[in-house]
Amino acid sequence: MKHKTIIFSLLFSLHCTLWGQTSNHTIKISNDIDLIRLSPNAYIHVSRANMGSFGLVSSNGLIFIDKGLAFLFDTAIDDAQTKTLITWVEKNLHVAFVGFVPNHWHGDCMGGLAYLKSRHIPSYANQMTIDLAKKNHLPFPDKGFRDSLKLKLNDKAIECYYPGAAHSTDNIVVWIPSEKILFAGCMAKEMQSTSKGNLADADIKAWPNTIKKVMAKFPSARIVIPGHGAFGGFEILPHTLEIVSK
Repeated sequence: MKHKTIIFSLLFSLHCTLWGQTSNHTIKISNDIDLIRLSPNAYIHVSRANMGSFGLVSSNGLIFIDKGLAFLFDTAIDDAQTKTLITWVEKNLHVAFVGFVPNHWHGDCMGGLAYLKSRHIPSYANQMTIDLAKKNHLPFPDKGFRDSLKLKLNDKAIECYYPGAAHSTDNIVVWIPSEKILFAGCMAKEMQSTSKGNLADADIKAWPNTIKKVMAKFPSARIVIPGHGAFGGFEILPHTLEIVSK
């Protein structure tokens, strides 16, 4: 009986490992870019770059796919990495990119926007993001919105929502109802994080209330993606609230 129990445990462990690899398979695109498959329709893209005093930092973005079309949420850190990402996805996943939305105006969200504009991929952003990009002499998205924006990828809904200032004054979240995915970006902190991170453009006082708004608006979020680090479930939001309330 003991031997059977051990064998069963090993088989169960192997099954769980294989299931995890299948459901969240990681694809290495280059030395500094990976894709994490969340579902047949959704991938996290992870790019790594040196960010000064912060050292080598990995940043997350999202790709949403439906029937040969794709939306990009946050670019890689620069135009070269973004070109590598986009061309690989187009060639290997057989899609055409039809839109882009950045989480906020920082380089880890829209550092590759110039490349997207050279490809004439339409871009949408919080109007505050556009204004800040212009103020800082950066490439800026094509079309702005206030408060919220609803987009469509074929018949799939994409909801962009500005809940208030947090990591930056202009940061938004993106909700994909069909996948129950919330791309929260840098206002959300991974479960291993204990730090608020880069506060250069943060609104510390507003941040807790902003997270509370997100928690109230998207209680059914199954996957929550922070701007940096590991994705998780809804628990990322109360974890973030605890960090930013200190």
